[in-house]
Amino acid sequence: MSTPEERIVELGLELPEVVPPVASYLPTARTGSLVYTAGQIPLVKGELGATGKVGAEVSAEEAKAQARICALNAVAALKAEVGELSRVTRIVKVVGFVASAPDFYGQPDVVNGASDLLGEVFGEAGRHARSAVGVAALPRNVPVEVELIAEVG
Repeated sequence: MSTPEERIVELGLELPEVVPPVASYLPTARTGSLVYTAGQIPLVKGELGATGKVGAEVSAEEAKAQARICALNAVAALKAEVGELSRVTRIVKVVGFVASAPDFYGQPDVVNGASDLLGEVFGEAGRHARSAVGVAALPRNVPVEVELIAEVG
C-alpha cells in the first residue's frame, strides 16, 4: 500500500509549495482532530491557469481541471499542517465555489475535479461530503475555489 505522497507522484503530480495568504487569514486552522483549509485557488507556481466565469470565458472541462489544482493546493496546505499525509484518516468535507455565468448549472461536475483527485490520493479516506456552489465572482477572477476539512490521527 503506497502513501498519499507516493500516490501523488504516481499520478504524475508534484505537491506544490503552500500558497501564501493574499489577505488576513491562515492557510489552515486546526481544532482537535480536524484541519480546515482556507479556500484554495488554482495557482501553479504563482500563476493562474484560467480566469473568468464558467460557462462564459471558461469551459466546464477547463474549470474541472482548475478544481483539481485547487484540491492539490489544499492537500499541500494540509501536509504543511500535519507533516505526513498518512496522518489524514478522512477527508470529511469539500466545498467548491464556481464563478458561474448566469445560465451555467454544472457546478457539481466542475467540483468533481477536486473530489476525484482526493479519491485518487487518499483512496477510501478521500470520500467526503461536499457542497458545490455557484457564485457571481471569486478572488482574482478565478473560475473555481476549493476548501476542505480533514480529520487527522
